[in-house]
Amino acid sequence: MISLRADRRDVAAGARAMVPWLAGLIPFGLVIGVSAAQADIPALAGWLTGPLIYAGSSQAATIGMLDAGAAPMVVVASALIINIRLIFYSATMARYWRDTPWWWRLVAAYLIVDPSCAVGLSGYRRLSRRRAHAHYFGGAVLLWVCWLAAIGVGATAGAGLPAWLHLEFVMPLYLVGQTIPKLAHPAQRRAIFTAAAVALLALSAPLQLGIALAIAAGVTAGLTGQPDEPTQSPHPLQRTVEVRR
Repeated sequence: MISLRADRRDVAAGARAMVPWLAGLIPFGLVIGVSAAQADIPALAGWLTGPLIYAGSSQAATIGMLDAGAAPMVVVASALIINIRLIFYSATMARYWRDTPWWWRLVAAYLIVDPSCAVGLSGYRRLSRRRAHAHYFGGAVLLWVCWLAAIGVGATAGAGLPAWLHLEFVMPLYLVGQTIPKLAHPAQRRAIFTAAAVALLALSAPLQLGIALAIAAGVTAGLTGQPDEPTQSPHPLQRTVEVRR
């Protein structure tokens, strides 16, 4: 039974649970918007990566490859490879959505990304099924709205910048800053170094195929091998979820 109107408190609670995630995601959305405005693609196409792809890493890769003139099939294949993790998220959430209407499963699956999965699971593990649906919806929709708004603001600001101010370095610099902390984790370290090595080796590949090959190799390397051992204290939100279990 889905009744968001009757469970408004849980919708609000889910939205509040999502707020800590926004501090890191809104700047990323702004950067993607600025990069889209600076890229050699239509402004609307850059913004549409938000609702159509709705996954920051894939959007960044898509904008970069379109700007570099990559073949459409290479762009699509790369985006799908990057988003392969969403299959595992959906499989994790499927048991909670099994008895929901088809339209709910469609909307819920569209909204599932890293933060919405984490916030959603925290609700499903401690609330009744009906209340947890509302909790997931509240957090996921807030994230979706803020993400698209951040991209729009970034694209608008980027389009208004003077032509001589080139900001092509913004996206790579941001991604480098996001990548460095991940080197502490063995699986992510394998993925990063493997992708970098393949990208260098396939630098002269036609149709920008080197990018797709690097992404595929990195994902494969990250998914193989022994599971990572915790190397640092979990995120404060993760600690909260663990305590509530």
